[in-house]
Amino acid sequence: MMMAAQVEIVDNGEIIDSLSHHASGDYSSTILLREENHEYDVVKNCFLSGMSLHAAETTVVSVRKTSAQRITAKAKLAASNVFAEAMKRKNGGDANVRYGWYSGSKEEIERIVSYGFSSSEVEKFERDDRSHGVGVHFLHHTCSKAAAILGEADEEGIEHLLLCRLILGKPERIIAGSKQTYPSSSEYDCGVDNLENPRKYVIWSCNMNSYILPSHVVSFKSPRLRGLIRGGGGGGLGRARSPCVSFPILMSILSKSLDRPRMNVILTTYVDFRV
Repeated sequence: MMMAAQVEIVDNGEIIDSLSHHASGDYSSTILLREENHEYDVVKNCFLSGMSLHAAETTVVSVRKTSAQRITAKAKLAASNVFAEAMKRKNGGDANVRYGWYSGSKEEIERIVSYGFSSSEVEKFERDDRSHGVGVHFLHHTCSKAAAILGEADEEGIEHLLLCRLILGKPERIIAGSKQTYPSSSEYDCGVDNLENPRKYVIWSCNMNSYILPSHVVSFKSPRLRGLIRGGGGGGLGRARSPCVSFPILMSILSKSLDRPRMNVILTTYVDFRV
């Protein structure tokens, strides 16, 4: 049953919908999950549980999952399963499959869902002196607040996070500021910030469309969090664009315009994710 352009009701009560009305072809199709859908609840709860103190003031606008109805989507899923099986054989039966959040603008996430990851996603981490290697970076599925801080709101004030299925295999620790672009040896498959308690995953560019499978797009509004990080303006502090301002100096500047509760959130996040 067709309701409108690019919107289709399927038998299980879900809605096939394009993430962007500008996209064409079957690459961009996602499924808009209804609120009564169990999968909607699982993803929403995963997202909100990681928002900690900001969960109560965060509104989930929609949850979409990548469509498995299309031929290309089925091919991507089949390929991901083949790589996962190969990773199991390589690493003694454990492919180490995890889920992680990717932060980006609406347009960037639309492009990734439609065509996969590209050099554009790698380059932005190459320019970041705090990144753990040069690859595609993800945050642990319990770290949605940190991912939201790094995100960008669209023209309607809505932010979008991409949840991806990751084949990690055997990880190696990569220090912040490293410019490593490949595994240090054939023994390793990905990078992490901490081997015992990883919060950041790095998939190298050579494997980005083999070991990464986009799963769900969560669209949300969190006005206080957005105002805290962006100061209510158009610029963002989520990912530093210049390494010339030290963190203590930045804190001194921000303390003049932010109240203590907001300063505490920034300090807590910094302590949690510093090396």
